[in-house]
Amino acid sequence: MVGQRGGGAWRRSLGVMAGSAAVAMVVAACGGSSDSQETESGGDDSAATSEIRNAGVIVHAQNGEPATLDPARAEQGEKGEAFIDNVYERLLEVGPDGPDLLPSLATEVPTQENGLVSDDRLTYTFPLREGVTFHDGSEFTAEDVVYSWERAMTMNLPEGQAAALVDSVESMTAVDDYTFEVTLVEPDASFLYSVVNNPVASIVSSESVEANGGVEADTPNEWMDTNMVGTGPYTFGEWKRGESLTMDVNDDYWGDPARAGVRWDITPEESSRVLALQAGDADIIDISPSNVSDVRENEGIAIFEGGLLLEPIHLGFNMRSDDLPSSDTIPSDFFADKKIRQAFNYAFDYDTYINSFLDGYGARYTAYIPQGVFGYDENAPIYEYDPEKATELLEQTEYWDSGFEVSVLVQSGEPEFEGVALLMKDGIENLNPKFKVNVVNQAETQFDENLGADPVPFALWVKNADPGADPHQFFDPHQHPDGDWGSKHGMRDAYEDPDRIAELIDAGKGTVDPEERQAIYSELQQLLYEDPMWVYAAQEGLAFPYRTWLQDFTVNPLWRGPQYKYFGKE
Repeated sequence: MVGQRGGGAWRRSLGVMAGSAAVAMVVAACGGSSDSQETESGGDDSAATSEIRNAGVIVHAQNGEPATLDPARAEQGEKGEAFIDNVYERLLEVGPDGPDLLPSLATEVPTQENGLVSDDRLTYTFPLREGVTFHDGSEFTAEDVVYSWERAMTMNLPEGQAAALVDSVESMTAVDDYTFEVTLVEPDASFLYSVVNNPVASIVSSESVEANGGVEADTPNEWMDTNMVGTGPYTFGEWKRGESLTMDVNDDYWGDPARAGVRWDITPEESSRVLALQAGDADIIDISPSNVSDVRENEGIAIFEGGLLLEPIHLGFNMRSDDLPSSDTIPSDFFADKKIRQAFNYAFDYDTYINSFLDGYGARYTAYIPQGVFGYDENAPIYEYDPEKATELLEQTEYWDSGFEVSVLVQSGEPEFEGVALLMKDGIENLNPKFKVNVVNQAETQFDENLGADPVPFALWVKNADPGADPHQFFDPHQHPDGDWGSKHGMRDAYEDPDRIAELIDAGKGTVDPEERQAIYSELQQLLYEDPMWVYAAQEGLAFPYRTWLQDFTVNPLWRGPQYKYFGKE
């Protein structure tokens, strides 16, 4: 699903109230920074407690619950992904210290240097860990990898992420009990991150699945929706709908055992989550950056502030729709003019957006690589707020004298997205009284319906990207002239040199040499700065309040949620 926000553990609904005159809003930042790691609160607070509550169990107060616990059905960015990542395992994983992939159920990360990637870059060989057992007691072998991946591909559920496997895998086989081999459709440097480390590639117990409904094409498995049998450091406990989910320590885990059990308390109201943390009834909470100040000064509470979400917020330009709102006066190809797209980029106040609508918890990113992803170049060009340059560009178009009216679509109840629209409205309208930008708020169902239409019936819309760990996961859907959004928005007809951009994006996928890939993405960032198809608003920052009695608490933005095995509670 393109552009889907979902309800992922890293996503939050900010509590910033957006006024109609966004530029006039100046909200003091909370002091968060993507460079800081954690701050420990101080001072006296009557609600604070030094007594450790719920000994032996890490309590995470969540703002929602999963739709499913089945790796074959979990939607990208959805709550279930974070729970799945702690109970199931994949062949590789990302550790707490950086972006590098590490062995998990595989004993080595395949590369051409170690001989586990073929010379033609199509075949990957994974030596597997021996002596691993599933939570049902069955033995893990290469056949389980084949079964798990084929299961997801056979089910091929539209809400899930089976396309990652279906589109990439030509064939796969269990060479022997502890060797798995997969051949790709085409060389793909993003394969290990975008497919192997994807929740849909989690390894499930074939014995348990076959004993509980088996595999049926295009059909969910109801038992797997609410039950889990993997190899991870936690076993599934129970799910009390609307109340809690639990995972227990796997005493037979092949690696270092987890140090405490885990309970998710489903607590939709943020004020209730804050009270639970202050009282010590919760050890970690989901919170909006704008409300971090509510717990910052509480004794016994620290704030983890490291890293940035890999779901950049952007405003999209649509060059392909004849069904715009009746109030719009622009032609369908209005944004095919590069000067207009550049002007909109210069008319957006990036600093005010980060400091006001994200309360300082955010940072800039390039076109189109978030900070924290391979290929990001801190020296790559980015647009700055410059009304004079925006004016200069628009004066070169026929619309400076005739004026225009255009609508921008946002989802109701998402103030960080609405903030982008409001700042763009103010930025454009302040250039010329003949310019008008209408902000259209729609309920989630209607918004998703419009954003899923082809073509989208709006010339502008605001959303966040789906999370990714490899640059190709951002470039292909958002910048490729024939990609998901490229096709829907008519990018091929708007780019000055669409074939060169397509060539570079395809080469970035097929090139495994890091230096060659870096050079490709450097050129792309320059070209796409000059020929922008988006306004790259910001990346949100992480802000996790937690009780200081948790030991070794950390998060990695590349995770889909906390990896509880890395910290404990004593």
